Amino acid sequence: MRYLDLTLRSPAENLALDEALLDEAEQADHPSEILRFWEPARPMVVLGRSSRVADEVNRDACSRLDIPILRRASGGAAIVTGPGCLMYTLVLSYRLRPVLRAVDRAHQFVLGTIARALEPLAPGVRCRGTSDLAIGRLKFSGNSVRIKRDNLLYHGTLLYDFALELVDQCLMMPPRQPDYRHNRPHATFITNLPLPASAIRQSLLTAWDATELQVTGLQVTGSQVNGPRPDWPQERTARLVDEKYGHREWNEQR
Repeated sequence: MRYLDLTLRSPAENLALDEALLDEAEQADHPSEILRFWEPARPMVVLGRSSRVADEVNRDACSRLDIPILRRASGGAAIVTGPGCLMYTLVLSYRLRPVLRAVDRAHQFVLGTIARALEPLAPGVRCRGTSDLAIGRLKFSGNSVRIKRDNLLYHGTLLYDFALELVDQCLMMPPRQPDYRHNRPHATFITNLPLPASAIRQSLLTAWDATELQVTGLQVTGSQVNGPRPDWPQERTARLVDEKYGHREWNEQR
C-alpha cells in the first residue's frame, strides 16, 4: 500500500484530493491502494454528501467564528475538524479485497483494523455504532465511505487534541444517532484520543503495511510544495476544486 502524508493549502483542495485519489485508482490498469494523512490548518465543518445544512449545522455560529462549511463526496452526517484532528483516507481495491463490496463488511474491516492498531496504546478502543470508534462510550472517530466500480474510499476523523467545544458550537444534534449515544449532547459524547498524532500515524502505517512512501510531512503553500515533487493527482484535484469543492452551490446546496 502506498503512503501519502500531505495537507494542501485550502479546505476545498484537501477534500478534492480524497476524491481525486479514488478516481486515480479507478483509472489505473492495476489495483492500487493508498493511505493518506492530513490535518487542517484551521477549523471547518464538513457535510456528508446528502446532508442538509439547515438540519445539521449552526450557520450563524460558523459565520461568527469564521468557520467555512464544505461538503465531501462520501455519506454520513456533518463533522467539525481542524488542528488536533488527524484525518485519514484509505482507497481500497475490490479486486484485491472483493469481500469489501458489502458495505457492512467494509466498515467492520477498516474500523476493526484501526481499533486493533490503537488499542495497545489506548486501552478500551472499540468499534461502536455503524461507523464510529470510541473509548468506552465516548466517540473519537467518525467515518464514511464512497463506493465506485472497482474501489472504495473510506475516510474519517481521529480526534487527539481538538477543541471539542467547536462541535457543540457549530453542529446541531444529528438527525440520526447510533444506539450507544442515548441522545447525549456533543459535549458528553465525544473525546480526544489520549495519544500524539505521531503515535497514531505510526500505528496505522504498521497496521496497513503502508511502506511505499510518496511524501511525508509536507505542506503545500500557494502553488509550491515544500519538498520534493510528490506523486499525487494534482490536475484532477485542481479540476475538482474548480468544478465542485470551490463552489457554494456544491457545499451548501441542501
